[in-house]
Amino acid sequence: MWGGGGGGVWCGGARVGGGRARRPPLRVITILGMVSAQVAVVCVWRLVTMVRRGTVFSHAAFRYVDGVIGAIVAAALVWFAVTALNAPGQRDDPGVTVIMGGVGVAILGVALIVLVLRMLLAQAVARDVEAAQMQAELDEVI
Repeated sequence: MWGGGGGGVWCGGARVGGGRARRPPLRVITILGMVSAQVAVVCVWRLVTMVRRGTVFSHAAFRYVDGVIGAIVAAALVWFAVTALNAPGQRDDPGVTVIMGGVGVAILGVALIVLVLRMLLAQAVARDVEAAQMQAELDEVI
């Protein structure tokens, strides 16, 4: 029977302590997850704005790419925290915890892909600077 007075829950004839012990950590984790999602959205928004203006191949873009990487890593850490909080309740079925851990590793994989894209952006910025220097030299010759 589910429900009951006093904030507790009755489950199979035994009273389970109302879930109040998990609420503060889950609230903090939820807030941190929402903040990391918002940081990622704002950074992507700023990068899209830079693409529209044609200024994405500059050193200013690295700040936003780093913000996206940090937000993804923070989301993975938040997910691992959720997994750790959920693990004690999954003693009978540890596969759920393993799957949740795999999802966390997949989230870190996305961060790794964005890191590789950051390195490609660094190469593109270096080539853009080099091309601008060559163009300036060519303009002097002509």
